[in-house]
Amino acid sequence: MTRFSINAARAQRLEADGADWEFELDDEVFRLPREFPRAMAKQLSQIDDNDIDGLLEVLLGEEQYKRFNTHTVTVQDVAALLEAYGKETGLPLGEG
Repeated sequence: MTRFSINAARAQRLEADGADWEFELDDEVFRLPREFPRAMAKQLSQIDDNDIDGLLEVLLGEEQYKRFNTHTVTVQDVAALLEAYGKETGLPLGEG
């Protein structure tokens, strides 16, 4: 009987895609996690579906969130970002 190895599966996913998913805004690069620690997943589950800022703050982390907020970004920009992120990572976000 072959055992499933979580560590091997995680290593294979991260090797194929990298640890972070990147996006660019006004020549700045931001990184979002491809995989969520359970603690982050719990934080995300407690955010209201309409709380875009709460979602971005958890995903980006404090430092990147502060940098992100220095840019003018529309709700439509964020929706497009979350859609692209969800498609590439398999993590559906922002779909109320």
